[in-house]
Amino acid sequence: MSVKAFSIIFGASVLLCVTYASADSVRFAYVTTADGEYEVSFSDAGSMREMQGEVDWTATLKYENTVNLTGWAVLELETDGRYSDEVQAYSAGFLEGFTTADVIYMHWYNTMNGFCEGRTETCRSVQDHLDKNRDWVDQMVVDYGGHQPYWHQASVGAVKLIYQQLDGLHAGYKRAKGNTSQMLSYNDLLVYGSSNRSPDPANRWLNVQGDLEDLMEALDTSPGVKLPLVLRGRKGASCSALIKLLDDSSDLYTGQDTWSSLQSMLRVLKKYNFGFRRLGDQNFTVPGRSVSFSSYPGTILSNDDFYITSAGLVTQETTIGNSNTSLWSHVKPVGQVLEFARVLVANRLGHCGRSWSKIFSLYNSGTYNNQWMIVDYNRFKPGTKRSQLKDNLLWVLEQIPGYIKLANALVVLGSTAEDGEIEVRISAADKTDVLRNQSYWPSYNTAYFPEVFNLSGVPVLVEKYGDWFTYDRTPRARIFRRDHVKVRDIHSMMSLMRYSDYQHDNLSRCDECTPKQNAENIIACRSDLNPANGTYPFQSLGHRSHVATDSKVTGSSLVLNLQFWAVSGPPHGGSTPVFDWSTSDFGESTPHLGHPVRWEFPPLLQRWETNNVVNHTVKGR
Repeated sequence: MSVKAFSIIFGASVLLCVTYASADSVRFAYVTTADGEYEVSFSDAGSMREMQGEVDWTATLKYENTVNLTGWAVLELETDGRYSDEVQAYSAGFLEGFTTADVIYMHWYNTMNGFCEGRTETCRSVQDHLDKNRDWVDQMVVDYGGHQPYWHQASVGAVKLIYQQLDGLHAGYKRAKGNTSQMLSYNDLLVYGSSNRSPDPANRWLNVQGDLEDLMEALDTSPGVKLPLVLRGRKGASCSALIKLLDDSSDLYTGQDTWSSLQSMLRVLKKYNFGFRRLGDQNFTVPGRSVSFSSYPGTILSNDDFYITSAGLVTQETTIGNSNTSLWSHVKPVGQVLEFARVLVANRLGHCGRSWSKIFSLYNSGTYNNQWMIVDYNRFKPGTKRSQLKDNLLWVLEQIPGYIKLANALVVLGSTAEDGEIEVRISAADKTDVLRNQSYWPSYNTAYFPEVFNLSGVPVLVEKYGDWFTYDRTPRARIFRRDHVKVRDIHSMMSLMRYSDYQHDNLSRCDECTPKQNAENIIACRSDLNPANGTYPFQSLGHRSHVATDSKVTGSSLVLNLQFWAVSGPPHGGSTPVFDWSTSDFGESTPHLGHPVRWEFPPLLQRWETNNVVNHTVKGR
């Protein structure tokens, strides 16, 4: 297999640009529909535009499985806006499920197979919760889709379309796999209830992995005192993020590292270009009709989460979790929408940080509790003095069960749940002042707002374990504070996001650990390198399958074309070795179907084919 690439050299590193493989690794496909039936065909065209000009289609797709070459597969999908939103959504899912069925199965096997072993009863409770929640959402769409703004838009512009896309994804996967040993159920693949309402406790849910661990915790009725997830190493720290204004204000960078398990590293860069409308009977398309994101096989969301939307927004998060067990009582199947769906709704309908936050805040599920950062690049003009940055450039939102915190002023949305909406009291303002004051916003799995910090039970952990659980003295806070000044360009921004030299950094020290230098206490973690025979105060600092699985960085010019630099795999360099399945002590015990053996890839910049220019004149600005 041959590979063509352009490269850009920054310092001693080579950043790989516009990588694509030879024709035998690139698949162009399209789906057609007639009388409710969907059919996938493959094309010999040399580009999506060429294919679109030659055939009738409801959705088209370009797919490159270049995981062994770059660490990423790449999927680009576009639907035809002349069809109804429902047909577009189903076609998109069907085409992706059919075309990528092989890697979907691999990712499911690596990450979800055996998930319910040893916790069958809790899995049954989770499935019952999801079934009841899906019933409630479906009924809300029927009852209020015609006259309540949120549910009317949801019924044709967001929530319903999410389900349509998931339904199509499952149907396309089934069509590709037939009656083989790799057949997966709707719940195996997709999440959120099923038409069969299967009671099988082994059902597993791929698209709701973010919500899932919190649901398992909230619905676990087994006896005994359970330590918080972070102490058990089950969830804990998950992602590092940084928003950085250059000293001369020539650019504003947004970056995120995903922290996850080694088996999760089968990755896909995705771009969706939908023709969805604001309302089903109008011609105005949704602000976020196009979105690019880092993702996984078989998921229609990022899960990392890192998105760029055609509304000019970059949305990302780091997980803050919940250590206050009393708050789990707020997690209910009725009156709430799971976090994964609320993110997709907000990305499609949000046109600024304020609107994104209001939409996301509705129907808080209290699951996958994160600090969200919404960067509105429409509000940024390169060269603007730091003190003159426009308001509403950066919005920050924090969620825990029963509570969402944005900033300072009280806003009431909606009326009552009985009327089809939920009364939401949120504090609403932006945190651009932090960028003005210190030129950067860091995020590292610790709540910024004191109310959230205190309500989520963190003070108890600070009292017992010390600075690691604080906001301003935890190791990554101190490293970002020290090193953000080193960011001078896109290369140095990526270098900071990949920083992993824990063995030589005094800020990575853990005095209660043996050895003292700890691979969790760094911007891009490598906890697989903490010795298995070491001693640690809690499991999150121990030897485990937990690493920075990627890094992504974008800036003001890249956002215009929904582009970002992305590097796949655990960080390496200096005293930090390249991750290699053949030498890792996790190689025998951790499933990794479809993975490269050695994870040594440069950053990649993907150039998309389909129309993707950010619309700076979105209605409502």
